[in-house]
Amino acid sequence: MTAPTEQALSQQALIELLSAIVGDDKVRTDADSLENFGKDWTKIYPPKPAAIVFPKTTEQVQKIVLLANQHQLALVPSGGRTGLSAGAVAANGEIVVAFDYMNQISDFNATDRTVKCGAGVITEQLQTFAEDNGLFYPVDFASAGSSQLGGNISTNAGGIKVIKWGMTRDWVAGLTVVTGNGDILELNKDLMKNNTGYDMRQLFIGGEGTLGFVTEATMRLTRQPKNLTVLVLGIPELDNVMKVLSQFQADMDLTAFEFFSDKAMQKVLARGDVPAPFETSTDFYALIEFEAVTDADMDQAMTVFEQCMEEGWVVDGVISQSETQAANLWRLREDISETISEWTPYKNDISVVVSKVPPFLRDIDEVVTREYPDFEIIWFGHIGDGNLHLNILKPEGLAKEEFFEKCAKVSTWVFEIVEKYQGSVSAEHGVGMTKKPYLQYTRSAAEMAYMKAVKLAFDPNNVMNPGKLLDV
Repeated sequence: MTAPTEQALSQQALIELLSAIVGDDKVRTDADSLENFGKDWTKIYPPKPAAIVFPKTTEQVQKIVLLANQHQLALVPSGGRTGLSAGAVAANGEIVVAFDYMNQISDFNATDRTVKCGAGVITEQLQTFAEDNGLFYPVDFASAGSSQLGGNISTNAGGIKVIKWGMTRDWVAGLTVVTGNGDILELNKDLMKNNTGYDMRQLFIGGEGTLGFVTEATMRLTRQPKNLTVLVLGIPELDNVMKVLSQFQADMDLTAFEFFSDKAMQKVLARGDVPAPFETSTDFYALIEFEAVTDADMDQAMTVFEQCMEEGWVVDGVISQSETQAANLWRLREDISETISEWTPYKNDISVVVSKVPPFLRDIDEVVTREYPDFEIIWFGHIGDGNLHLNILKPEGLAKEEFFEKCAKVSTWVFEIVEKYQGSVSAEHGVGMTKKPYLQYTRSAAEMAYMKAVKLAFDPNNVMNPGKLLDV
């Protein structure tokens, strides 16, 4: 007997079935909820979900997935909705599974330095918990105050500390997931060493909810860094940014090495919230963070800075003398995304190996400037790990639809350059819908075929976030 189709299930019947699982008050179909929970930070695809459902337990998520399989319903996971690839957008009548109520922190183990978190735990919530217990959760980014761990894990979020502490996947000790088949899997059981075959945990980290939904994660913590100090340097030539990076890394352990253009900084300064770091204006800036545990650490940083000045790589600089000044210097970099949002930026999140960054960036900048001289380009990113954010700002008076159409052509040129340098079309924001047409620039046909096979093994009925990452 053939299972009923999605069309055969009325809206009222759908609501009743979902309410029977999570309760009447945990299903929403009002216009505001459909709009807010059906989208992420992208503005390309209008949200059109059928309903929003708020489970509170892994077992409720399992029942929702089994219901979806029975009635061929499509499910989209929703966390903090801060994604930039439309991976959490419900644009085709899907049911949005929002994890806001699965936000408990439990089972803290000081010896193992681990803590169990629901998928809805906000990044900053975990950071604060770690700090309250004398420890540190190092994965950090501008959206830490609203992004959720389930989304971070599903996109393998990176951020501003990758050069020292790595990506989200480096901090996941164990996972509880509900697969597309409706099975509950406990992956890795929080072990440090577990050489018993495939580490399926890693498939769900970065899987964008296409294989199943993360409901709970055991996260690792580490010691708190001491006296984090920030140095902002004015660098006139792009090639010199990498020379400065090499010089500092040769003599010091850095916790961050960020990059932004003068155009990016001027947008932030125009708001009047933070002061300029120094009077000198240069085309590029590097923000360096390190632990100044002793006077010798500070002396070493100043010695390297002076060496860079003598070489002509750096023309000016400032070093933080307090936590407040360090926070303000960080705002020069961290406030860029929010500041430029009013220009409806078209974003590309790309990466190459660190040594190839200067020619890679120049090639892209040359193509975009030549083809669209009226488009303002804003560069910034985690240059210390080869991750660059290309932002093209929409000119005033140009319709959003026409702008995105033009930028789609830009993306093709950009990703051809990414392929030339053997880079990635998505360094840390996932593929979702916006990068899906360009996946072949990073992944081979054979790789994509294996990825589809993995998808079908975990989600044979294609109910888990269909249309994202790849088509099956």
